Amino acid sequence: MFFSKKLKKFKHVKHCFFSKKGGFSSGIYRSLNCGRGSKDSKKKIRKNLQVVCGKMKINRKNLLLMHQTHSNKVIVINKKNRNSKNFKSDALVTGLENLALGVVTADCVPILLYDVKNKVIGCIHAGWRGAINKIIENTLKQFKPNSEIYACVGPCIGKKSYEVNLKFYKNFIVKSNKNKIYFSKKNKEKKFFNLRKYVSDKLVSLKVKLDHINFDTFSEKSKFFSYRRSFKLKEKDYGRCISVIYLSKFSQN
Repeated sequence: MFFSKKLKKFKHVKHCFFSKKGGFSSGIYRSLNCGRGSKDSKKKIRKNLQVVCGKMKINRKNLLLMHQTHSNKVIVINKKNRNSKNFKSDALVTGLENLALGVVTADCVPILLYDVKNKVIGCIHAGWRGAINKIIENTLKQFKPNSEIYACVGPCIGKKSYEVNLKFYKNFIVKSNKNKIYFSKKNKEKKFFNLRKYVSDKLVSLKVKLDHINFDTFSEKSKFFSYRRSFKLKEKDYGRCISVIYLSKFSQN
């Protein structure tokens, strides 16, 4: 369990970036796999989510999760849709009390946000596709203009582990030549991509006050699931870690 120093100081929010430890799953999913899209036992995933809720002292029915698709879609949770079972998006935002928002990752960037002025929380799943197609910008548009937003960029794949080909590189250069700063050369055919810095610079440019849980999910195999590591090991599937932010009832604080 990992915590943001910035988010931890606010009494109306609880949050946590969970590792892969402390759950019920076995094999390649050992042990706190919270990826409902994985091929793990659904029963074990439900038990793992109960562990998460227990650690955070929240009711499972108040933890909202997404069907993540590497899109740039954001859903704002309100009283009308809060009981929906299908949030097909890659970011959630809400000002409703007693709700928790969760994002699952296995190399992509989990981002947890809190607007201290308006008491609004958010979570973002930022893979390279979502990030380049403005999932972060679209999420920040859902906050009020006077917002004072704090955010934490959680564990994700590190630059030295994120090897990409020239086609991948060109996707970013077509958008802006300035994106060259996020790449370093490995050889004539390969580069390394700094996803954390790419995402972080976007947040900073949008006036978000930022901190980090700075782990490389690929190399920290005892702590985190990793899509790339599982692919390299020729495993049939992979687990997902969960990151959660919760907005408490104001009357209780």
